[in-house]
Amino acid sequence: MIGLPAGQLEEWRAACQREIEILTKRHVFDMVVRPSGCRVIKNRWVFDVKPDGRKRARLVAKGFSQVEGKDFDQIFSPVLRFETVHLILALASLEGWYLSSLDVRNAYLYGELEEEIYMEQPEGFHARGKERHVLWLRRALYGLKQAGLAWWRALKKSMEELGFIHLDSDAGLFKCFDEASQTFIIAVVYVDDAIFLGPSKAAVEIMKKRFMKRWESRDLGELKEFLHMCIGRAGQSIYIDQAQYLQAVLQRCGMVNAKAVPTPLPVGYAPVKSLNKAADPELRKRYQTIIGSLLYLMLGTRPDISFAVTKMAQFATNPMEDHLSHALYICHYLVAPPTIDSNMMVRLVKDSMCVQTWTGPPT
Repeated sequence: MIGLPAGQLEEWRAACQREIEILTKRHVFDMVVRPSGCRVIKNRWVFDVKPDGRKRARLVAKGFSQVEGKDFDQIFSPVLRFETVHLILALASLEGWYLSSLDVRNAYLYGELEEEIYMEQPEGFHARGKERHVLWLRRALYGLKQAGLAWWRALKKSMEELGFIHLDSDAGLFKCFDEASQTFIIAVVYVDDAIFLGPSKAAVEIMKKRFMKRWESRDLGELKEFLHMCIGRAGQSIYIDQAQYLQAVLQRCGMVNAKAVPTPLPVGYAPVKSLNKAADPELRKRYQTIIGSLLYLMLGTRPDISFAVTKMAQFATNPMEDHLSHALYICHYLVAPPTIDSNMMVRLVKDSMCVQTWTGPPT
């Protein structure tokens, strides 16, 4: 923040102050005298500018300094599978179900901690006269290793109180039978993003409002976007695409104006392992970033790059320049305009149980 104009500094400070107020309102921490012999983790501010120009500051704990067995025990948190999202969208298309979405504001702050964790006061916001005090974390904070699990436990308990049960096959999928409409309502939850759907629009909206009374949420109305997938509806068909996310990936890789190629990998290409025992940290970081983005596209709407991406992902721990160039080759393939057989758009057709690839909504 050093060197910024005074006006911008004040805007960012106001954003930090709003974050502190939210944490205080949620009773995320208590300020206490530092107990003798206790471990204290650090934190940092993470800044972001939203698409509408709003400045957002988030206080994040440095969870990498936590010690297993002392600061946390279990950390695994169930998450929704992409296959489940595709199946639910196909079902909604086939049955003509109503879909509505929302996102929970500051979801992780609802999770209650079972461990006793102390954290330093945030930089620039030390309490006057209590500069040596520490924050005793009562609820989960972004960055903590167990934050995701703590939110999941709070969500699961809340959904059960609303009458939902989660499926054993996918813990992010909940179902509830509504007595008034005599229909099932399904909730699809991925961390803080949720979809409520069912054959009765009234029943879905009532259940969503009941959920929003328990959690401070932003009502997004009819489903338009989920997991970086844009979702549109035309008649009895649902269309999904990741065009915006793809453009962001190509821009990040410097491939926006790259020349298109017809296949995800060159014909006959067989990657080999690196002979170097130690990986180049910078090369590995860039390679893993590209492969991670491609995996997200593959799972979302681009199954045509599945073989190429999973093959190149095998070398993510110790990549060579050759591996990096062929990971970027996949980006060359994605630059090409979509075709009938490989594209960024999926059409879910009501009168067919199959999922068809499609170039886009009808014009």
